[in-house]
Amino acid sequence: MIDVITQVNSTVNNIVWGWPALILLGFAGVLMTCMTGFFQLSHFKYWMRHTIGAIFGEKHVTKHTDDKSISQFQSLCTALAATVGTGNIVGVAGAIAVGGPGAVFWMWLIAFFGMMTNYSENVLGILYRRKNEKGEWCGGAMYYLRDGLGAKKGCKEIGIVLAVLFSCFCLLASFGIGNMSQVNSMVGNVKTAFGIPELATGIFLVLAVALVILGGIKRIATMTEKIVPFMVVVYLIGTLVIICVHIDVVPAAFVSIFKGAFALKSAAGGVVGSGIALAMQMGMKRGVFSNEAGLGSSVMVHSSSNVKEPVRQGMWGIFEVFADTIVVCTLTALTILCSGAVDLVTGKLTETAAAIESNSLMSYAFLQTFGKPGAWFVAIAILLFAYSTVLGWSHYGSTACEYLFGTKSVTIYRVVFVGIVLAGSLMKAQLAWDISDTFNGMMMIPNLIGVLVLSPQVIKCTKNYVARKFRHEKVKPMLSVFQDIQEMQEKNLGEDD
Repeated sequence: MIDVITQVNSTVNNIVWGWPALILLGFAGVLMTCMTGFFQLSHFKYWMRHTIGAIFGEKHVTKHTDDKSISQFQSLCTALAATVGTGNIVGVAGAIAVGGPGAVFWMWLIAFFGMMTNYSENVLGILYRRKNEKGEWCGGAMYYLRDGLGAKKGCKEIGIVLAVLFSCFCLLASFGIGNMSQVNSMVGNVKTAFGIPELATGIFLVLAVALVILGGIKRIATMTEKIVPFMVVVYLIGTLVIICVHIDVVPAAFVSIFKGAFALKSAAGGVVGSGIALAMQMGMKRGVFSNEAGLGSSVMVHSSSNVKEPVRQGMWGIFEVFADTIVVCTLTALTILCSGAVDLVTGKLTETAAAIESNSLMSYAFLQTFGKPGAWFVAIAILLFAYSTVLGWSHYGSTACEYLFGTKSVTIYRVVFVGIVLAGSLMKAQLAWDISDTFNGMMMIPNLIGVLVLSPQVIKCTKNYVARKFRHEKVKPMLSVFQDIQEMQEKNLGEDD
């Protein structure tokens, strides 16, 4: 059975992650970047001030709400919980092991343009979100595919079909990228560091996950806003210590990244092109796995925020990709490259590093600097990162399940999700990652179709916000495509928004 699943998954993976899909992903990011006037650069100070800066200066950003929504900070932490996972440690290590240091450059590039893809998804998510029968905000690609793309002349059936397909793929992806691959990485690293059997760790995780996700988005958000800031800060401190210890190697590490990106060291006949292609493919795949820009996943939690301005939530999307890939993934990559695990001249793993699995490269890097406690640190970091990712993705799957089968089905989904945690702890590592890659690609295609078709809405909303906030023009705010929600949000719109 495992062999059949592996073969089928391999065939589908080659299709959904072929060059046409990667070109579509890159095109969407480039298009939205150009159409918004390179918003992520031209308004860098502004979106930084109104995201990470607002956490320390604007109380409404972190204030807990009494209704069914969550705060902007909670939505960021839950989204980061889903993105800042093993992709930032194991995924980056795997990209370097297979695609060489050059894969890091392509991760940066896809993240730069992915900032505006994620921005666009979140703007559309807020514009097209609705409230369910429990009074909770519900939004995501399935809603703007159905109500946005489906509202176009002659596209009603296409919008409905793509919305259902996206929801089905998201449901499956929640068991892959959001569950099996994360859990598999957790139990493997815990066994390596502490010698605890996979089954024992798996049973513990089943209980730890069940206690949180069965309480719904409010409990998930409350947990992630405590875990995410702590784990990210501690992990970054650890990586910075190693980088500082090997500060003399940092310039050579950057050189290897840029040379590897264009295979400048692979001059033997015919190898240059294949070297670039491999570095590019691994960098883009692992970059998307890490930050999820283009998948339409984080929109589902951003849409639960108490924010009223779509562009404000879109800026949180920009920061999410920036923090995940430009900051965390870069420091992970530099830690591995500076530790001696990679020959910076050839771009290949050293003999010692090649003898271990790619998902243990960070443990190897920390082991070289801190000894055995370094390996323990990485194991605990992966445990926290992956655990928070499982919590975040459980909400994505719940949203997809609710869209397909109604609110009553969510409890059943969460019970099944908890059961999959145990299955993931016993699965082969490579298969878990391959399945996750496949489900990612399957989600990406319908979502990007929606983003591209509805890009004029994103631009219109962005221009409306810029006119009001930057040029102080008295124009009606664009808060929702639905008149009743527009009026409600406009009535409650305050200066802080």
